[in-house]
Amino acid sequence: MNIPKPKPRGIYLLPNLFTIGSIFSGFFAIVSSLKGNYDSAAIAIFISMIMDTMDGKVARLTNTMTAFGAEFDSMADMVSFAIAPAFLAYAWNLSNIGKFGWIAAFIYTVAVALRLARFNTQAASAGKRYFQGIPCPAAAAVVVSLVWVCFELELTNTTMAIVTAIAMISVGVLMVSNIRYRSFKDAELKHNVRFVVILATVLIITLIYVDPAKVLFVIFTTYAASGPITTILGLQKKKRLRKTLSKHEKEKIP
Repeated sequence: MNIPKPKPRGIYLLPNLFTIGSIFSGFFAIVSSLKGNYDSAAIAIFISMIMDTMDGKVARLTNTMTAFGAEFDSMADMVSFAIAPAFLAYAWNLSNIGKFGWIAAFIYTVAVALRLARFNTQAASAGKRYFQGIPCPAAAAVVVSLVWVCFELELTNTTMAIVTAIAMISVGVLMVSNIRYRSFKDAELKHNVRFVVILATVLIITLIYVDPAKVLFVIFTTYAASGPITTILGLQKKKRLRKTLSKHEKEKIP
């Protein structure tokens, strides 16, 4: 009788290497923030986002998805998308507004932890098309790109610090909310896409190359706003539909 050989475990190292790379980038962002290199810190966090995307895709492609990998990924996300962005924002300017600054950073960090915990507990039953609440990498991108833009434009005044604190609290609320966000997981590379999608992708990559801070800020702020806007439009549509149905029901009454 032929006994099947156990699957080599060496392949499991591949997705975890990307996760380790994400942790390294997050840690590098914290060190850069300490040194005042805020643009380098922002770039490192965006590199963490790329690593975070790659580890999941590599795990699925190589069929090496494990419970350990999922938990390890969550630990990496806490470093790269919770602690690193909060530390970057606080080191850059939030420290100048006293308690409100560190409280905003703390609220944001706790929101990321809650978002990750909810995602892990609902991963089996969650749909692929939508996230419940804005994902923490996108929330981190809003905060980090805002700091990056302000750093490049030398906007280090109290007003911008307050704006940054409000932005951190806002994305924190969006993370733990029930507002739906498109996941884009259904748009796999192996599927056919329209020519206009390819053209738009090339255009976005070009714009990011020309002015990464501002373009990334616009992209992720638009994504953050898309959830509440879509929710409001959906509620208004349901309200109009209920009114139409009620009107038809009244007309049927003799």
